[in-house]
Amino acid sequence: MSNTEEQPGPSVGGSLAHRVPDLGALELLLAVARVGSLGGAARELGITQPAASSRIRSMERQLGVALVDRSPRGSRLTDAGALVTDWARRIVEAAEAFDAGAQALRDRRDSRLRVAASMTIAEYLLPGWLLALRAQRPDTAVSLLAGNSTVVAERLLSDEADLGFVEGLSVPTGLDSVVIAHDRLIVVTAPGHPWGRRGRPVAAQELASTPLILREKGSGTRQVLDAALGGLARPLIELSSTTAVKAAAVSGAGPAVLSELAVGEELAMRRLVRVPVAGVALARDLRAVWPTGHRPTGPARDLLSLTRD
Repeated sequence: MSNTEEQPGPSVGGSLAHRVPDLGALELLLAVARVGSLGGAARELGITQPAASSRIRSMERQLGVALVDRSPRGSRLTDAGALVTDWARRIVEAAEAFDAGAQALRDRRDSRLRVAASMTIAEYLLPGWLLALRAQRPDTAVSLLAGNSTVVAERLLSDEADLGFVEGLSVPTGLDSVVIAHDRLIVVTAPGHPWGRRGRPVAAQELASTPLILREKGSGTRQVLDAALGGLARPLIELSSTTAVKAAAVSGAGPAVLSELAVGEELAMRRLVRVPVAGVALARDLRAVWPTGHRPTGPARDLLSLTRD
């Protein structure tokens, strides 16, 4: 049966997407031209023959011309169909080039991951996450910058990092976030320190008025402690890493406030002892952060998913 009857005219105006057939329809038309059969074209593209017929009819209505003559001997392009097929071939080739270019961009994006993390997360959580990521993406090169929460925000906002992790009370301006874990700050001292031998908790006011071994301003630990106590005495020592704070506390220099994640080994081996504190909660959220409106993609998205397993 012939399909050469006049087709209704296409609508005029509107967006190009409504006037030009989609890529799937154009690929089907090219397959019909190549194999000479609507059924064969349907099998090649993995769709049913009724679906292929419906798609051709829809394209003919959209363009306002008959494209295919159907008969028991097969399907033959009309003169208009042959012309449209030439145009379709150029569109599909351009789409293939577009797809190849987009894949090259994804490959370049996926070849590296720049992570910025505050010290506790960088030292005690990220190594395990990055090992798991390497199992998923062995070809992705990962660089890690460890710094306080302020530094992490600066790196993200200046496009020097793809994903960040912070420990502070609030999300830095310009960043979106999600909570990935919870942590607790604890007071520790060397066993010989007076606080390590006392039989009662340290009151919040005494903790606030005592010079402590502290991280630097801008660190998440310092922010949480300062906010919880309503202010701090002048630090006994101010250091820029969790490891340095621990070492100073182990040496007996004075009490320190550290993440519970960071002192498990020292507590187990009695190099440090935990000092109970009354009247103050030192819990905090650990967050993944990224520039507002730019949800992580590629390796950054995969790393984020690993932190929440």
